Amino acid sequence: MNRPPYRPEQYLDFSDTSIVAQQRAALEKVRSMFGKEYPNIIYGEEVFTDKKVVSINPADISETIGIFQSATQSDAERALQSAWKGFETWKDVPAEQRAEYLFRAADIVRQRRLEINAWMISEAGKNYPEADADTCEAIDFLEFYGREALRYAQPQPLTRIPGEDNSYFYIPLGAGFVVTPWNFPFAILVGTSAAPIAAGNTVVLKPAMETPMMGWIFADIMREVGLPPGVLNFISADPLDVGDFLVQHPKTRFISFTGSMHVGLRINQLAAQPQPEQLWIKRVIAEMGGKDAIIVADDADIDDAVRGTVASAFGFQGQKCSACSRVIVDECIHDEFVTKLVAATQELTIGNPKDNASIGPVSSQKAENKILEYIEIGKTEGKLLVGGKKVPHLNGYYIEPTIFDDVAPTARIAQEEIFGPVLAVIRAKDFNHALEIANGTKYGLTGAVYSTSPGRLERARREFFVGNLYLNRKCTGAIVDVHPFGGFNMSGTDSKAGSRDYLMLFLQGKSVTRKLP
Repeated sequence: MNRPPYRPEQYLDFSDTSIVAQQRAALEKVRSMFGKEYPNIIYGEEVFTDKKVVSINPADISETIGIFQSATQSDAERALQSAWKGFETWKDVPAEQRAEYLFRAADIVRQRRLEINAWMISEAGKNYPEADADTCEAIDFLEFYGREALRYAQPQPLTRIPGEDNSYFYIPLGAGFVVTPWNFPFAILVGTSAAPIAAGNTVVLKPAMETPMMGWIFADIMREVGLPPGVLNFISADPLDVGDFLVQHPKTRFISFTGSMHVGLRINQLAAQPQPEQLWIKRVIAEMGGKDAIIVADDADIDDAVRGTVASAFGFQGQKCSACSRVIVDECIHDEFVTKLVAATQELTIGNPKDNASIGPVSSQKAENKILEYIEIGKTEGKLLVGGKKVPHLNGYYIEPTIFDDVAPTARIAQEEIFGPVLAVIRAKDFNHALEIANGTKYGLTGAVYSTSPGRLERARREFFVGNLYLNRKCTGAIVDVHPFGGFNMSGTDSKAGSRDYLMLFLQGKSVTRKLP
């Protein structure tokens, strides 16, 4: 079957009251299912454990989203062996059939879109547009990677010589370990699982402990479309129990990780150490953190720059690896920009995501504690302009959007990833100085420049060292195959999710030569 060209899924318009009403109805239905228990899935079988993981609503910590299993090393071993058992046949399934599983899953996600949004609003603390964008991205990954599997399966061009018949084609790697984050709990989980599966591999999938429901939903959808046993093995688990075990396991062929720099570097280090009976160099795909900057030049449209900065810094409470945590402003326009920035930030509403508030909770008690610690550090490193406190009257992990001014480029809040609604304003003497500051961190994920000068924008294109650069727009909101996503330096392996290179990370090339008679 010929499929139409890939097109990104369109976001719902939540300015339409009828769509808001549908989302609210889905939320009420989902909320009626709070507190149920869900199994792990290993080789198609439901597996329960003695130890449990309880998922709570970060917007109201009295509410339990669901009860999940906490896999042991024995469970992890079984899951990995099941993945290899599944690989024995899955590796030979034609790309057309593998892709069809992804396309059918995409159709189910579309049908369940509002429900999936509702679970994400409840478990991750996203408001309606943020949750819907996450679900759309998951659909995009399924549709795009399915098509990519078909493209990679085509004969690869070679230079011909007399006397030989030569061919070059791609084969899958084997069984891998996929570790996903809580901040894009459906999109990244779906994308990092679907890509290796589409390429002919099998996976052990471990979602973040904060958002296991999103992993369960995807595993259940893949079971519904009839994915063969062992291709996707879902285990909810404490990473301290199974993380190092699976990373170091001699039978783990690849690790796909999205999360912090600290954990990503540890995975890379452990995976590089060969174990007894290990047959390969493990492949590590790591998308880590960022300390992303927006440069506002002296010729920028200030109002546009303010809108982009607020959206980038405080969308989903700043809990994006692409979020703006530094805004570098030319000193000539600093005062006007900051006045407007503070006013726009103060207009944001803080409240429960189920009511579609602009600002919801951060992900967990651990995240809240970390962010509040950085705010105290910020009070010694800059001038607090707005925010700076926990919101006391709400029964969740709510922190006010916080802005510090006159922060030194080398300050901790200008160098270390906070992963919360905290923005450092840094003065620049001129555009040269702004670029120097922007590049002055160990990270290199996203960045943006606001300027009306074509020459300055071209300089930024060449010299602003990030994997995803945006000119005169916000630095968040990458779309599959529109903005291939991944960073430089300590932001990761530049795996470029949603790109035409991505499936190569889960494939290896094989060259075959036959001498002609």
